This record gives sequence, structure tokens and C-alpha cells, in this order.
Amino acid sequence: MLTTQRKQYLMDLLRRDGQVVAKAVSEELGLSEDTIRRDLRELAREGLLQRVHGGALPVLPASPALADFTARAQISADAKAAIGRAAAALVAPGQVVLLDGGTTSGHLVRHLPLDLRATVLTHSPSVALALLEHEQVEVIMLGGRLYRHSLVGVGAATLEAIAQVRADLCFLGVSSIDPDAGLSTGDFEEAAVKRAMWRAAAHTVVLASPEKLATASPYRIAGADQIGALVVARGTDDALLARYRALGVTVHVAGA
Repeated sequence: MLTTQRKQYLMDLLRRDGQVVAKAVSEELGLSEDTIRRDLRELAREGLLQRVHGGALPVLPASPALADFTARAQISADAKAAIGRAAAALVAPGQVVLLDGGTTSGHLVRHLPLDLRATVLTHSPSVALALLEHEQVEVIMLGGRLYRHSLVGVGAATLEAIAQVRADLCFLGVSSIDPDAGLSTGDFEEAAVKRAMWRAAAHTVVLASPEKLATASPYRIAGADQIGALVVARGTDDALLARYRALGVTVHVAGA
């Protein structure tokens, strides 16, 4: 089979099944997985599909959450406030919490009880400052180079600090989330920090405002089946939420 024929076959398969599994295709065609992966990489460079671990998926729309911090604060503001309130209710007294940066995390902090006793570790200066009035919350700043787009620390120092943590709970913000493509964001270093935070916590909760759902960003953090829970806004499509529940993810609908 010629290269052009293979690529056409892969695109036809993607349109028919909604995904391509490299191993299955290689066995079906009697070709090496390396050959199929190379074809998929070339098709991805042409913008015809999205490469994921083990194969490919259709191209998803880019997330509006890739805009700068100020612009993102204006997107889905009411939904983010509701998500923040629902997420804050998941924090129990005495817990050690890893709290990601982002606009939704800011709403979460605002809804934490002022008398809460807990420890919060964050790489976000704005989140740390928002906790000043919570006098019984011990705030630990994780260092690193300031990534101005998201106003968070990134880099080796941040990763080293997270590696010393065993948190009860992690609240993770993402640019994009999709049941098939997983969690992703727009910066390579930021993705590494988010991945380290997820791995350092016993339970990870993803805060997903409407504009982030069913979208993809360039850098993958984890599979959707690797998180513990998802907090979404009321009105999110039930069929989409059913796909997360089928993966074993607990779904919290804010305001429901």
C-alpha cells in the first residue's frame, strides 16, 4: 500500500470510527506501528487530525481559555463563580490542598469559609494573596519562574517543590478537556507543572468552565480517566457528562 493510500485509509477510518488506534491498524494492514505512527504525525502536521497516545482523534476546536489572563477573566464569569463555590465545598478541614492558578481558582478561594483550617500550596501569587484573610489557612508558595500568561510559577524549581508534597486534594485548572483527548493546556512547561500537581495528590478535581469542554490544546497533561472528579456548570450537556462518568470520573454540577 502506497503512502497516499495509507493516509486516505487512516482518514476514512477516523471519519467512520471517530478514532484511529495505531496498533490495531498496523495489525490489520500487516505494517509496523512505526509506519502508522509516522503517517499519523504527518497528517497531524497538515492539521487533518490530532495525535494522541496510541493513535489519533479528530481535530477539536481550540480553547478560548488560551487567551491572556485578563481576557479569560471575562469568559463564563458566572459559570466560574458557581464552579468555584461548588469546588470550595469539597475542601474538608485539616486537608493539605494543592491549588492551581487561573481565574476559576480565584472564585474557589473566595468561597472558602474564613474559619477554615487547612494548608494550601500554590504556585499562583494571586491565589496566595486572595487567601490573606483566611487566617487559619497556612499558605505555602511554590517557587519558580513567573509565567506571565497564567500568572503562575513554572520550571525546575516549581517541579522540585511539588515533588516534596503529598497532598490530600488537588484542584486543577486546564485550558481544554475532552473525554478522548484528555486534559491539555497551551504551554509545555505549564503542562509539566499541572501533571506534577495531579501526581502529587491523592485526589484531583478538575475545574472546567463551559468554554474548555470538548476542546483541545497543544500540550497534554493526563487522560480524562486519570482524574478523580470534574466540576462543571449547570446546563452542561448530559450526554457529554455521561462519557466522563463512564470513565469512572465523579461529576459535580455546580448549582444543581
